[in-house]
Amino acid sequence: MNKRIKLRTLLFGGVMTLLFLILIGRIFYVQVVEGDFYYEKAKARWSAAEKLTAKRGTITDRNGNVLAMDTIAYNISVNPKLINELGITEEVIKGLQETLGASESDVRKAVTAKKENGEFYAHRELRQGGWQIEKPVADRLVLFREELKNELIRKKLGYDTGIVIDETLKRTYPQDNLASQLVGYITKEREAKTGIEAYFDEQLTGTDGIFRYLKDGARVQLSEGEVEYQQEKDGNNIALTIDKDIQYYVEEALRGIMEKYMPKSATAIAADPNTGEILAMANLPNYNPNEYWETDYANMFNHAVGSLYEPGSTFKIATLAAAVEEGVFNPDEMYQSGRYKIPGDTHVVRDHNPDGWGTISFLDGLKYSSNVAFVKLGMERLGAEKMREYYTKFGFGQKTGIELTNELTGSIRFQWNTEIAAASFGQGVSVTAIQQIAAVAAVANGGKLMVPHVIKSITDPATKTTTLTEPKVIRQVISEETSRKVGEYLEQVVSDQEIGTGKNAYIEGYRVAGKTGTAQKSIGGKYSEEKFMVSFIGYAPVDNPRIVLYIAVDEPKDGRYAGGGTVAAPAFKEIVLKSLRKMGVAPNWVPQEDAETEEIKVVVPEVKELKVAQAKEQLQAKALAFEVIGDGESVLAQIPSPGAYIHPTQRVYLITEQKDKLPVPDLTGVSLRDALELTSLIGAKLIPEGSGYVVSQQVAEEKNGRRIVRVKLLPPTGSELYDEAVAAIGDSFDSGAEAGAGDGEAAGESAEGANADTDAGENGGSGDAGDQSESDDAGDSQPLTNIEHSGEN
Repeated sequence: MNKRIKLRTLLFGGVMTLLFLILIGRIFYVQVVEGDFYYEKAKARWSAAEKLTAKRGTITDRNGNVLAMDTIAYNISVNPKLINELGITEEVIKGLQETLGASESDVRKAVTAKKENGEFYAHRELRQGGWQIEKPVADRLVLFREELKNELIRKKLGYDTGIVIDETLKRTYPQDNLASQLVGYITKEREAKTGIEAYFDEQLTGTDGIFRYLKDGARVQLSEGEVEYQQEKDGNNIALTIDKDIQYYVEEALRGIMEKYMPKSATAIAADPNTGEILAMANLPNYNPNEYWETDYANMFNHAVGSLYEPGSTFKIATLAAAVEEGVFNPDEMYQSGRYKIPGDTHVVRDHNPDGWGTISFLDGLKYSSNVAFVKLGMERLGAEKMREYYTKFGFGQKTGIELTNELTGSIRFQWNTEIAAASFGQGVSVTAIQQIAAVAAVANGGKLMVPHVIKSITDPATKTTTLTEPKVIRQVISEETSRKVGEYLEQVVSDQEIGTGKNAYIEGYRVAGKTGTAQKSIGGKYSEEKFMVSFIGYAPVDNPRIVLYIAVDEPKDGRYAGGGTVAAPAFKEIVLKSLRKMGVAPNWVPQEDAETEEIKVVVPEVKELKVAQAKEQLQAKALAFEVIGDGESVLAQIPSPGAYIHPTQRVYLITEQKDKLPVPDLTGVSLRDALELTSLIGAKLIPEGSGYVVSQQVAEEKNGRRIVRVKLLPPTGSELYDEAVAAIGDSFDSGAEAGAGDGEAAGESAEGANADTDAGENGGSGDAGDQSESDDAGDSQPLTNIEHSGEN
């Protein structure tokens, strides 16, 4: 018996010892041999990580107005498995549908999503209707989730509703459609598409950070636990060269063209000819990048850099500049207009007026936009080699280097005499709108071909380091003297109200140079008699260019009779006048009042008692210059009075404080009447000398503390009284002179030249502007409408 007990005791002890040894061995294996492996697995369970999302850089205009920015948004996801287990599927579907405004089918598809084996998913994103939602919508969803949670707690089913709301970032475009093709857009999946967004995606995209720490079971951070922190780095901020206001003027004018002529599209580029900075770039129709999914891709296309077309008569500027530079253009030399037989060929070049205008000067040929004149200058006098040399120097047939995707090169074909002759007046060559701008900017700025650019600066938000884009000269194409002469010739195309094809672009008070274009489009290898690309390009002021503007309109209705001078020139006039006023460019002369020129006057809006910001918006909408006098928040008075008719170049003064607190404003360019009213309003005494408009002022103070403002006035430059007034007034003030309020009111505080007659289109032929072909050789065999067969050998 005892022996059996001892045996069982030894057996039990042996088994226990063996088990203990196994346990010790296992512990040793886990703790020592594979200790690192299990420690890392434990750390993974203890650790929590939070992604620190980096913001994408902002895109602004040159003045800091935001065009694209990241804002807080929310993404919604659900747990179909949990929702099904809790039996709240229908409640969740109904609540999400009503709160988000999403479709019932999209919500149901996400909430009831199953795997292939029939099991419910544990996580599904509500991409349709619940992605990147705004905060007010997210707040409503939070309330619904709380109500559902309370109901679950009441039923003792837990507190997790299976609805997840994650904070994220959303790309927002505060200006909506403005400059949309230039800026581009970001998809909901944060993919960069088109424009600046795509071209500078790497610079705009930031680097996400991370915050990793150790937690307990309640997800509370352990005080002694390891912490890993890598700060996010936001993307670089980009300032564009465009001006939001000028961009608005351009798009507003293009909308007017679209409504009146119903073309396929309209494109415009405005630039500073001295720096190559793009001030505006627009295409209509456009789109709203905030709702990009509702737009056809065609509306996102930037024709300004990505479409090739034959330019027509606007291309004559390059031929003219080359002819003047080579000394073969004599404006007074006479020639026979109408037709020109191409040497050694059976074709004849004709003017858009087949009978011509008889024997006329080459300058008149420019004004009439005579093809014959330019074939003589180009093919006959410059020759093919020189022509091609200058066209290449002006940048045609090559990319400009602007910081945008999809820029095309175009082509110049000089194989046959007919092609050489046609190229002289802009037919048979293919160009882009941005090439036209760069070339004419070179003509305007003294002969320097600049690299056009849309980037003003790029700023690193972390280091505050800013990289500026400096103006870059490619080459000197023509001399400054040639540039000056060509400007004067092109000015007459606009200023000659009898025969100038660009007369509808004339701006009273400013010197404007320009050229029209009316080009037939190639349809099926033949030039259409009904489909045209019409255009206008020019710059102002001629003596000191501040803006060069190109407008192209694809297939306006009644194209045969709606040429560049009719369709594009009036829009050019509207945009340039508003832009010059926005830039503070003084007119070359003060327009004189004339009953025939009332149509260009602007009615001063009522802004009294408005907030200063609101008043500014109303005046900017009419492109009126203004000056705020005082530091008040509201407008107490305004000069000129509401409802007054003024010239667009005249300044509006906004008085925001009582007169004893007001400084003396800048009165330059103001009429005597307004100067008297202004100084009276601020409690100052005006002592004028001369008549007309204020050209200078001096402010002094009497012993009693009253301010005295001495002003010198002159009649409008160019008037009959001007030279006499200059001689009479001299260079100094008559210190004792004092004039009454009735002294010399200048005739003509505002006006513009007579409304020019509409011209039906100055150039009968040339090319295709709308096919967006990437091939530089497209249309090699196209016939030349302005070149006809003579029947001669």
